[in-house]
Amino acid sequence: MAPEGFKLLAEAHEYLLTVVRGVPDDAWERRTPCTEWTVRQVFNHALLDQQALVMQITGTPPAEDPFAPSDTVADDPAAQLVPVLEAAARAWESGADADTVPTPMGPMPARSGAAAAALDAALHAWDIAVATGQDDLPLPEDVAEGLEGIAAQLVDFVRDSFGKYAPPVTPPPGAGHADRLLAFSGRDPRWTP
Repeated sequence: MAPEGFKLLAEAHEYLLTVVRGVPDDAWERRTPCTEWTVRQVFNHALLDQQALVMQITGTPPAEDPFAPSDTVADDPAAQLVPVLEAAARAWESGADADTVPTPMGPMPARSGAAAAALDAALHAWDIAVATGQDDLPLPEDVAEGLEGIAAQLVDFVRDSFGKYAPPVTPPPGAGHADRLLAFSGRDPRWTP
């Protein structure tokens, strides 16, 4: 079995791809839990982040700034996303035997970097799912549980260093792993369009 970070990455990538495939044609302009971005922009950010997180391994930066994503989308967004996810997974796996690999957050084991990429993919998949009415695709509890460790290591660091997560919110009573992870990352688990 693959180390946990690589398994989480595969699951998060599959979740993101499933959600993207389910976006109705007329939903790409909708607002999202990322309050300043449309669904198109969150999609582009998620795609670019997967490239940015491995750019020090691959030597190839993303085509644009992940934090200023374009508000356009390809005719087939899923077909655009697949090779990006595959390349990111290969990049993380290429460092599996090394003690550490270079990342934008500093050197870390590849399995931890893969978990960080999984966290990003899973959270943005949820953003897109709730924004586009895909209520049947919640953030999977087992994925959220697996991401709790990397979230505890990185979210506050990224929030404090780069201002890229909103302040944490109080999870709803009886919250499960997914709702607690969403709340910790600054998302209201009950958010609706």
